[in-house]
Amino acid sequence: MKKTNSIKRITHIPLFLPLVCLFLVLLVNLIQTPSFFKITIQNGVFYGYIIDIINRSSGLIILAVGMTLVAASSGGADISVGAVSALCGAVVVAMLGTGEAYQMPYVLSLLFGLLIGITCGAVNGFLVSYLKVQPMVATLILFTAGRGIAQLVTGSFILYVKPEQFGYLGAFLPGVPIPTPCFVAAFVVFFTWLVLKKTSLGMYIQSVGINSKASRLVGINSKRIIFLTYIFCGVCAAIAGFISVSRTMSIDANNVGLYVELDAILAVAIGGNSLTGGKFSLVGSVIGAITIQALTTTLYAMHVSADQIPLYKAVVVIIIVALQSPVIRKWYNNVTSKISHGHTAKEVG
Repeated sequence: MKKTNSIKRITHIPLFLPLVCLFLVLLVNLIQTPSFFKITIQNGVFYGYIIDIINRSSGLIILAVGMTLVAASSGGADISVGAVSALCGAVVVAMLGTGEAYQMPYVLSLLFGLLIGITCGAVNGFLVSYLKVQPMVATLILFTAGRGIAQLVTGSFILYVKPEQFGYLGAFLPGVPIPTPCFVAAFVVFFTWLVLKKTSLGMYIQSVGINSKASRLVGINSKRIIFLTYIFCGVCAAIAGFISVSRTMSIDANNVGLYVELDAILAVAIGGNSLTGGKFSLVGSVIGAITIQALTTTLYAMHVSADQIPLYKAVVVIIIVALQSPVIRKWYNNVTSKISHGHTAKEVG
C-alpha cells in the first residue's frame, strides 16, 4: 500500500507527464542514435545534438513563455506570434540596411523592433480585453496581415545584413562556447518568473483566467491584466524574431516564424497548462518547448525528410496531449484508487 501511495504521489506531481514525455523522446534518441548525447568542442564552441536542441528551442521557449501567460489570462491563444516575429525582424533588418556598415545604431533598431512587437501585442490585447473579441479571431488579423506588412517593409525581397556582429545574437559571442540564444531564453524565463514571483501579477493572471467576473468584484482590473499579457506576448514574439533573423543574417518574411505559433501552443499544452485559462507553469512550458524541439531533432537524426516531419510530430503530440487529458487522468485515478483499496482489503483480511 505504501508503494502504491508513493507512486500515486509521484504521478500527481504537475510536471510528471511533461518530464516523462521529454525522457521518452531522449530515450528513443539514445537507442536510435548512440552519439546523440555526445558533446564536442569545434572551433572553440560546443557542438552536438543536445546543444542543437537547446539552441534551436530557445526561440520557441521565449514564445511559449508569452503564450503561457496569454492562455492563462484569456483562455485563448495568440496565433499571430509567427507573423509578428517576421514583422519585427523585417523592421530591424530594414533599419540596419544591407550595406557594409549599419545605417543606424544596432541597439536603436532593436528597440524600434520591440516597439513594433509591443504595438502588435497592444492591438491584440485591446481586441480581446476591451472589445471582447475571441482570442483566436482577434489574433487572426495579424496572423493574416503581419507577413504582408513585413513584405511591404522589405519590398518583397530577401534582405541580407553584411556586418558580422549582426549574427552574434543568433549564434555565438566571440570567446563564448554556449549559443547566445540560450542566454536570451534563460533571461526571459528568469525575468518572467521573477516578476510573477515577487509581485501579485501571477496571482492576478490566474484569478482572471479562472473567473474574470469574480476578479473584477474583488478589485482586479481584468481587462488590464489580459491587455498586459498580450503586450508581453508581442515582446516575446519580437525577441524570437530577432534571434531568427540573426541566425540567417537575413530576413525572409515568408519563412521567418512560419508555423511557430503552432509549436508554441503545443509547448504550452505539453507542459500541462490549460488552454482555457487559470493556473499555469512556466517550467512546464519550457519543458514542452524543449520536448518539441527534441522531437524535431530526433526525426532529422533518423533521416526523416522535412516534408514528413509534421506527420510524425502530429502523431506524437496527439499521444502526449491525450495522456494529459482529463478523461485519461480520471481513468488513471480510478485505477490507482481501486488498486489502493485492493491492497487495503488484503491487509485487513
